[in-house]
Amino acid sequence: MSDVLEKSVVSKNDILQFLQDNPTFLRDNPDVLEALIPEKERPTRGGVADFQSYVIEKLKADKMQVIASTRELVENARNNMNNQQRIHNAVLRLLEAHSFDEFIQCITMDLSSILDVDISVLVVESNEEHIPHVHQNGLRIIPEGTIEKWMGDKNVLLQDNISGIEPIYGGGATLVASQILLRVDIAKNTPPAILAFGSRDPNMFHDGQATDQILFLARVIERAFRTWLHLPS
Repeated sequence: MSDVLEKSVVSKNDILQFLQDNPTFLRDNPDVLEALIPEKERPTRGGVADFQSYVIEKLKADKMQVIASTRELVENARNNMNNQQRIHNAVLRLLEAHSFDEFIQCITMDLSSILDVDISVLVVESNEEHIPHVHQNGLRIIPEGTIEKWMGDKNVLLQDNISGIEPIYGGGATLVASQILLRVDIAKNTPPAILAFGSRDPNMFHDGQATDQILFLARVIERAFRTWLHLPS
């Protein structure tokens, strides 16, 4: 006959029932309490293990963690609402433009103020054939193929802790420490373009940020361009 003894499985309810049936067990066996208390909370030799104090401190720590998480959640919700309001205001300003020149001015001047960034720029590759007024003040012209080199296959690019790119920001490049670049697909036969927002705050934009709202703004700008220039989708 095998001498191997099978270990019985003790459940949480078994332990609770045992402690209820033996109310003096922990008092009579203080070493058990010491094993339950983290090492940094254990008393010195000869001291008394204050399990109640440990439980209270743990509850306090849990409460502070919940408060911190709640504050972070509220702050994120507030920031999202503020960003959404800025995007709405930007769209309304674009729709108020009475001419193509004013529309470009909205993009290159007004949006930076509305969106609380330091600089906003519309960058277009050098094919001038399909976009009238391509030398309009506020537009930056770059060689063909540059946008593909910067963006790859991405529609949006967020970068933090950078040095501003002179072909994009011109003399304002020295101010830019973080940026977001957005593809602007105006029409099938128009040259590639991007919308760039730069900030002197190195952490204003960073990889991992939500981009749904700013991409919505880019889609609005694309449609407005097609309307002003009488271009097909």
